[in-house]
Amino acid sequence: MIFTETPLRGAFVIEADPFDDARGLFARTWCQREFEARALETRIAQCSTSFNKRKGTLRGLHYQAPPFEETKVVRCTRGSIYDVIVDLRADASTFTRSFGAVLSADNRKAMYVPVGFAHGFQTLEDDTEVLYQISEFYAPDHARGVRWDDPAFAIPWPDDERVISARDRGYPDFDPFIFPRR
Repeated sequence: MIFTETPLRGAFVIEADPFDDARGLFARTWCQREFEARALETRIAQCSTSFNKRKGTLRGLHYQAPPFEETKVVRCTRGSIYDVIVDLRADASTFTRSFGAVLSADNRKAMYVPVGFAHGFQTLEDDTEVLYQISEFYAPDHARGVRWDDPAFAIPWPDDERVISARDRGYPDFDPFIFPRR
């Protein structure tokens, strides 16, 4: 696997390093030793998937509050997404900065989303499926979010066509002076 650190310290884009032959390819998508060698989270408490019928579906930006913060490895297994992370670590020099990358079934890339980041994506194709490996169990009372279009993050979303849940549209403006006490 090939780990490329993003401009946001501790977050990575992970690429498969496939072995190709006449049959097709084989590639590792998870290796505890390779994650440990980089001091990355190796615990997987849950795996989840989301299926998104329409291009333009936007999910996020989500995170879990303490003590249930989570690390995620996000991979697109069908179709493609513009995957986005936002640094919500108040003590980080990149606090409120975002990073995005295209993840697709074709490029086989994944995003490593560490604790302290919000995560979301927008589908680039109809019938897109996303797989999540998550370090912590889902705790509904600790589920939080920040608004996908909040000017504090200046995320350059790729398309104006959007399908967004009422919950994701309804998060208030981000206030760095009261964060993370939400």
